[in-house]
This record gives sequence, C-alpha cells and structure tokens, in this order.
Amino acid sequence: MKTSTLGSVAALALMAQGCNITTEKQSASGSNAGTATSNTVAPSASGPVQPPPEIARADLQAAATDPATKAFYGKDGWQAAWSADATQALVKALAERQRDGLDHVDFGSAGDQDSSAKSDVARTRAALAYAAALAHGVIDPTTLHKVYTIPRPDPDLAAGLLGALHAGTVGAWLDSLAPQDSDYKALSAAYLGYRNGLPDKSAPVIPNTKAIHVGDHDPRIANITMQLISNGYLPADPSGVPADTGTYTPPLANAVKQLQLDYGLKADGTIGGDVLDVLNQGPEDKARALGVEMERRRWLSRTPPATRIDVNTAAATLTYYRDGKIVDRRKVIVGKPGKETPPLRAPIYRLVANPTWTVPKSIQHASLGGKGAAYLKAHGMDYKGGFIVQQSGPKNALGLVKFDMQDDQAIYLHDTSDHSLFGRVQRHLSHGCVRVDDALGFAQALAQQQGILPQWQQARQAGKESFVTLPQPIPVRLLYWNAFQDTDGKVAFRTDPYGWNPAIAKALGFPAARSVQPKPKDIDIGP
Repeated sequence: MKTSTLGSVAALALMAQGCNITTEKQSASGSNAGTATSNTVAPSASGPVQPPPEIARADLQAAATDPATKAFYGKDGWQAAWSADATQALVKALAERQRDGLDHVDFGSAGDQDSSAKSDVARTRAALAYAAALAHGVIDPTTLHKVYTIPRPDPDLAAGLLGALHAGTVGAWLDSLAPQDSDYKALSAAYLGYRNGLPDKSAPVIPNTKAIHVGDHDPRIANITMQLISNGYLPADPSGVPADTGTYTPPLANAVKQLQLDYGLKADGTIGGDVLDVLNQGPEDKARALGVEMERRRWLSRTPPATRIDVNTAAATLTYYRDGKIVDRRKVIVGKPGKETPPLRAPIYRLVANPTWTVPKSIQHASLGGKGAAYLKAHGMDYKGGFIVQQSGPKNALGLVKFDMQDDQAIYLHDTSDHSLFGRVQRHLSHGCVRVDDALGFAQALAQQQGILPQWQQARQAGKESFVTLPQPIPVRLLYWNAFQDTDGKVAFRTDPYGWNPAIAKALGFPAARSVQPKPKDIDIGP
C-alpha cells in the first residue's frame, strides 16, 4: 500500500510540542495529563496498569534525537514509557487508522527495534505523530491557502499521552482525539464502505460525446447502468434493474436525477459531461474525497460556537445554528474559481441597510474598463475620489442589505440585485463575497432574535445607507466541504469547484486523480 511520510515522522510529532489546550471529549486521565510526573502504577478499568520495563536514562537520551520526543521524556524524568499492554493498544490503534482515512499515511513503527530504548522512543514518535494527525490534521491548512483564519485545535499531546500511558488508556485517548460528531462518523463509515468495496479492476471509462436524453438509444447505456448500480443509485438485484436494451429509460433517468442532486448538478435527468465526470469516478475516487473531507474536519474546533453561521462554499449553502440547533438553511452565491471565497472565521457585527458599494480597483479595471458615462449613470454609479461608487437602491450590487464582518479580507455576506441567480445549481459566480438568498428576510430574522427589529425597520425605511449594530455578534465560518451528511442523514458529494482537493489528497498519500470541477462563467460585476 502506498504511504505518505510527509517528510519524517519526527516532523509530524513535532507538531505536538508546545501546546497548552486539551482536546474536548478527552478521557478523565487524559484531561489531567499535565500533572503526571512518573510511571506510578494506577488502576484502570481492566485492572492494575502494567509498568514499562526499566531502561537506562542514558540509553533513552541517546535514542531520542528529535525535539518532540526529548520534550516528552523530559516531562517524565527520562523513564521508559511503553509497557506491553500500551504497545498493544498503540499497534491496534495504528492498524485501525483507516477509520479516519489515514491508512495511506506512515506514522512509523510501533514494533521492536534493535534495542529497548530505540523501541520505546519509536513508539513515542509514532504515537505523537498519529495523535497530532487525529487532533488537528496531518497538514497545516495555512500552508495550502493564502488566507485561512479558522482556529485550529492545539492540544497538549505530550501531556495527554503521558496521562494515558500512566492510566492505561492509550487506545481510548487516541480514539478521543478525532472529531466525535455525527457528521464525522458518517464520513468515516462511508469511507470504510468505499475503501473496502474497491473493485479488482477499474470500471471502463464512459466516453464523453453527445448528451443522452430519455428515449435515446446509445451504446453507453450498459456501462452507465453498471456505474449507477455500483454507486448505489440502482438496486444490485437484477429484477430491479431496467432491461439492457441500450435505451435511456425513465427509471434510469430517475437514478441520474438523484445522482445530480447529490453532486449539486442540475437535476434534469440528462446525461451530459457533468454526469459522466461523476460516473467515471470509481469507489476509490469517492474514498479519496471522503479522506480529504475528514482531514478538513480535523482542522476544526471540536466545540464550535453554539450560535453561528456556517457557509459551505463547495455546496454554496448557508446553515444558521442558534443555541446548537439548525434554525435556517438557504442558498448562497460564492466566489468563482480564481476569485475563491477564502476559508475564514469572522463575526457579523452589524447590519447595513441600503448599502452603497465602493467598487474595488480590481473589479473596476477588469469589469468596468471602457464603460462610458451612460453605463455608469444607468447603474447608479459615479466617481468619488478616484473610485467608482454605486449608490443605494435596488440596482446596487449589494442589494438592500449588507452583513458587515470583522475581517481584513473585505469579505462579507450581502443581498444582490439579481435574485434569479439563486435558481442556478452551480452558484460559484461572485468575486469572493457571499450573496444570500432572501437576504432581507434573513436580516429581519437576525434583528428580531437580537431585539433590534424596530431599529432595523427604521434604517430600512430611511432609504439611505444606515448601520445597525448587533448586540451579540454572530460568528461566521466560511468552510469548503465536498462531502457532508445531508438533511436525510446520507453522505452527499459535491464537485471540487476550486480544485483544492488534490493537494490534500497527495499529502494524505492517496494516488493522484482528476478532481471534478464545474466551469462557471462571468455573470455580473458584483463583489
């Protein structure tokens, strides 16, 4: 099996050094790990904890050559760490790392080396490396994105491992580090299903020629039917599969429509290039996408704000949580490829009624270059201090409400003057900001919940740009999720509109594959 060492195991283990926050849902012993100072035998659920063998301090110091393991052993007075039971728990955990999509990553050996000291140190390195991957991911997302401001977990893994070793709970502690929410568990179950169901031979590639409509006769129908069965959109029972006549029948079209819904494509039942891009993905492609998605989830806090707004830029959807419960879902329009909406976290701190829009120079030069005075006047624009400013009103690109966010990227949520665009399936159309479907209704709901509805209504009626501060700012996370648990509890997939998956897949050791990306076109000049 191909593995990725990501440099060296020692480098991965180094990520665990210098942390000072414990992970959520940690075992009781792990939460007190910082107080552990010796190999004192402590009781565990299965009986007394087996002590590690005696190893000379000098031998351990000679074997521990990297900063992370030196710091680990220094915390415990340079004593041996690994008993036979603890080693067995680590070996078992590493053998089961496919549950987190990490089976292509080499974390080092937990087996015997040519000396007891080297064996003990090797196990520590492997445990810290694996713990780091579970706790906050294999790779640092800030190395992949120019802008990434979502806080990443930073637990004290060395202290946590010491506490688990002393308490005899290494396996439970490692299990506690990955996300524990239902979404992550659904992704894990789906990953195992696709991983373990990989065919011996790759399915034949279906040629992407002309589109197929219901009633058409086409020699590709046989392979399309096979792929729909393989992907779970048609039953494997032959009695439930349409007869292979080479004709595109309504039952097949219904299966294609479901696939289109799952991948965020226009659900018209027509088999075009976008559908064939998806069908030509095998189980290994879906497993890869799920492995990438689990890595993204490991980058996130295990305790996100109970009241928050999450925007999934891959699916172009918004979900509003209030006190831990979903109270609103709606469509959004996000950045197009090349003008991607960045992954960031920032709060909405005020509502702006009847906003004006100062056109950024980049948009001014790219989209308004050569436009004459008549065009500017027709769109409510004029020059102020060298910038083009669009006045308040229904023609304004920001629409009638802006949700101001505290970030230094000039990214925010807002209304739009063209609501027809929300009818599109692929909504990666903006210059980076997030346009919200029925933004006025959303703003009114937020104002009402925060007890400022009268002030908001007065600002709206003023007919000019007015600002209403939210008493409680609302955190917003701009996330990029290609696979997620849908409202029906099933795992849904989306295309990779920004092409961000391959770099993560490569770092996780997955074989290279072409990502499925839509090809949106420019539609307006808005932010």
